Amino acid sequence: MAKLPIIIVPDPVLKQVAQPVQSINPLIRQLANDMAETMYAAPGIGLAANQVNSLHRLFVIDVAFRENSDSRAAITMINPDIVWESEEMSVWEEGCLSIPGQFAEVKRPKSVRVRYLDLTGQWQERLVDGLESHCVQHELDHLNGVLFIDHISSLKRNMILRRLKKSQNNVEL
Repeated sequence: MAKLPIIIVPDPVLKQVAQPVQSINPLIRQLANDMAETMYAAPGIGLAANQVNSLHRLFVIDVAFRENSDSRAAITMINPDIVWESEEMSVWEEGCLSIPGQFAEVKRPKSVRVRYLDLTGQWQERLVDGLESHCVQHELDHLNGVLFIDHISSLKRNMILRRLKKSQNNVEL
């Protein structure tokens, strides 16, 4: 496995829509494994293909991961689609490996049912809630060219982007 470079805003690839995976072949499996390794090294709990400069519709998540833990059980979701969402909403503080060090509260459906292909090519459905629900929705947003900061007010978004620019000093917004 290899650690991949993570794309940082304002790179335009983060605003592009990822394309469906046509076949789950060794290259897709390697991409998923490399993405999991990258996510753990960052450290993070989710990573979409756009964030490593690949426009394939897949992401990896592991909401149980804690830094300095041997417990790793990444779930790869290929061509994911939310087939149901709860009317009840929840607010969670979200961050993003592509917007390092910045966080904001985001309101999303509390629970969702996601349908996706696993690495064996089998269709799966998973009902998720709480942090896992936010993580799935956050990563699926990436595949659609949407960032978590697109869900907050323009005032908060601009503050986050200014802070990021100041902390990076070489990022042009």
